[in-house]
Amino acid sequence: MAKTFGQMVAEAFAQVPAVSASEAHRRLQQDSNTLVIDVRDAAEIAMTGTIPGAATISLGSLTYKADGEVPEDWRDPALADRSRPIITTCILGPLGALGGKLLHDMGFTHVSILEGGVQAWIDAGFPTEQAREA
Repeated sequence: MAKTFGQMVAEAFAQVPAVSASEAHRRLQQDSNTLVIDVRDAAEIAMTGTIPGAATISLGSLTYKADGEVPEDWRDPALADRSRPIITTCILGPLGALGGKLLHDMGFTHVSILEGGVQAWIDAGFPTEQAREA
């Protein structure tokens, strides 16, 4: 059966835990190994900035950058450890949810979705920065 975007997002939130901006901030402060992945395209990130230190890996490229079986130069070394704590995000949350579910389905064991996305991070008063390459 075909699924709508909304159904896929709801499924992602049902299978992958969401964290608030405050909880994400706390995790980043307590564990320097926690990786934030902003799945938006560079042009979108340029408009708002992203969470400091976040890796910018578009949703379209996350599939192969997280796959340990593709050629090594396609992979992102930050994703080599499938037990690494990861928080996925976008501007409001839905694409971050899809990214989180993708990683979950690929066997990553400590994935969370930033509820409300980068906008919730900004609304909570936390800083942003211009994107860095992953």
